[in-house]
Amino acid sequence: MEGHLSKHWNKGRAFLGVRYPLISGAMTWISDSRLVRTVGEAGAFGVLAAGNMPVEDLEAEVRALKSAGPALPFAVNLITIAPNYQAHLKKLVAMGVPFIVFAGSFPRKGEVQAAKASGAKVMCFASTESIASRMIDYGTDALILEGSEAGGHIGHVSTMVLIQEVLFRFDQVPVFVAGGVATGRMIAHLLLMGAAGVQMGTLFAMSEECRAHPAFKERFRRARSREAMATPEYDSSLPVVSVRAIKNRGTDDFGRLQLDLLQKIKAGEISRVEAQFQVEKYWVGALRRAVEDGDVDQGSLMAGQCVGLIDEVRPVRVIVEELVREAEETLAKLGQGL
Repeated sequence: MEGHLSKHWNKGRAFLGVRYPLISGAMTWISDSRLVRTVGEAGAFGVLAAGNMPVEDLEAEVRALKSAGPALPFAVNLITIAPNYQAHLKKLVAMGVPFIVFAGSFPRKGEVQAAKASGAKVMCFASTESIASRMIDYGTDALILEGSEAGGHIGHVSTMVLIQEVLFRFDQVPVFVAGGVATGRMIAHLLLMGAAGVQMGTLFAMSEECRAHPAFKERFRRARSREAMATPEYDSSLPVVSVRAIKNRGTDDFGRLQLDLLQKIKAGEISRVEAQFQVEKYWVGALRRAVEDGDVDQGSLMAGQCVGLIDEVRPVRVIVEELVREAEETLAKLGQGL
């Protein structure tokens, strides 16, 4: 069933060490060791979300994955703006994890080199051409090209433009495309454009094995693409990373929080750094309420715009098999027309 696919995604398979170069993107409170392991057992590639969890919890999650042996490749996603980031990186270096993904913002060159020196393969996000070039100079082993259609913290450029700006211009390292991907048909076309594989988050959040509350998944199931909206930045005195989530009272609350913090900054009641900390604290708490408690009204429903393409909850294995089948069929049809 992989006749046509094997020709186009061998680079991604070899790099990740998996049968299918389909990455389950890290989602805080969602991408735990159970989901990562299930994705790996289905032949794809799972990524553990470190978020800002206590270091001892991160160690326990990594040990749970390492207990499966080298036959289960996996990555750990580190949030470079998280308070526990440096402690997380130090722990992963000491534990010798196979892959480290730097996310949230962009790592320093020394951090990339420290990860590589531990034996880990490094993956970095690229939201512009200049950042892609910088990450390659720092020594990243692969790039993840994530467009603004994605869920959670996002950049400002769409996947369509980034494909032309980065994917078509950089071939020094494998490039995995993310943001708005939810079907095997799209995967086939991205492979033809040169992608080594793809990363998907929202689709795997809708898996049976995902720990998210049933109410969280039900809201995703009913959502339309246009409901997954990106938050604005109201004033440059409080720079915030846009977050894409399904609009609800929680996103309205975030707007009011920003305005309140801006007033406090201008009155000298709070520093910009402290205000930004309050912003991130809000998102961490709001996301947890949605994922763990099922608060779909005031919790954060971080989702990519592809949420409108997903209308059922299925086992991870079924999701992966369907993606592969559809991608293979699409390549076969395209081949007949060439």
